[in-house]
Amino acid sequence: MAGKKVAFLGLGVMGYPMAGHLAAAGHDVVVYNRSKTKATSWAKKHKGRAAATPAAAAKDRDIVFCCVGNDDDVRSVVYGKDGAFAGMKKGAVFVDHTTASADLARELEAEAKKAGLGFVDAPVSGGEAGAINGQLTVMCGGQKAAFAKTKPVMDCYGKAVTLMGPAGSGQLTKMVNQICIAGVVQGLAEGLNFGMRAGLDCDLVLEVIGKGAAQSWQMDNRGKTMIRDKFDFGFAVDWMRKDLGICLAEANGNGALLPMTAQVDQFYHQVQGRGGKRWDTSSLIHLLAHSGEPAKKKPTRRAKKK
Repeated sequence: MAGKKVAFLGLGVMGYPMAGHLAAAGHDVVVYNRSKTKATSWAKKHKGRAAATPAAAAKDRDIVFCCVGNDDDVRSVVYGKDGAFAGMKKGAVFVDHTTASADLARELEAEAKKAGLGFVDAPVSGGEAGAINGQLTVMCGGQKAAFAKTKPVMDCYGKAVTLMGPAGSGQLTKMVNQICIAGVVQGLAEGLNFGMRAGLDCDLVLEVIGKGAAQSWQMDNRGKTMIRDKFDFGFAVDWMRKDLGICLAEANGNGALLPMTAQVDQFYHQVQGRGGKRWDTSSLIHLLAHSGEPAKKKPTRRAKKK
């Protein structure tokens, strides 16, 4: 595929490596980040360019990618005289990889259409490791023409890039993803806590049940660290609560019942109260393993052995 002129807005734990894959694939990449130091560092490492504003980064680009924190962060880099839409040329496509609301996706598509631009909402799953290894799952919403223009480029960091439906469908699919993860992690936390309290060798338990119907990505990638109280990595509890809040708000509008999701959201609230705002989402087990202990207790427990 011939190299495209692209921009990438937001160089966090996901955006930094994603933009790197674009440069490695031969695309002409201009980046923007709120912290100019990080943008300059990226440009030096990947032989790209750093821009002072989203509008400057988006100027004359075929595709503008974005991966920031939440709805308000997206609006801050899209709108206004320094926003991406102000700098984009007619026919260019804006791709939002931020996990945000479906309402925002529909809003952005409407505004993009007025400006003669294309739009795709494209939240991702796979975490930091997936971004670094170029193995993300990308869930997309938007018009088929806009998706067709951008999919070959997203393939640089996506192992599966799929159009789910009209604008907002990508965000709705990501909500399903987060709802399912919340239930799996809580179940895994309860099971492993039960196993340790029963005196089992939980390393062996994971090895055995990981070959059966209980197997999951969370078990394979988080099980061993959960039984060792190690949570200083991965997808932060703060961000999961943001995502679950989006899910609960959407459900309030469409009538879906999410009793388990609401309960797990409150468990994460308790984890935050224990000082775990930046712990990995697998830290749900900390509440169970240390029930009754003072808040903000540091993880110290180790796995039991026979």
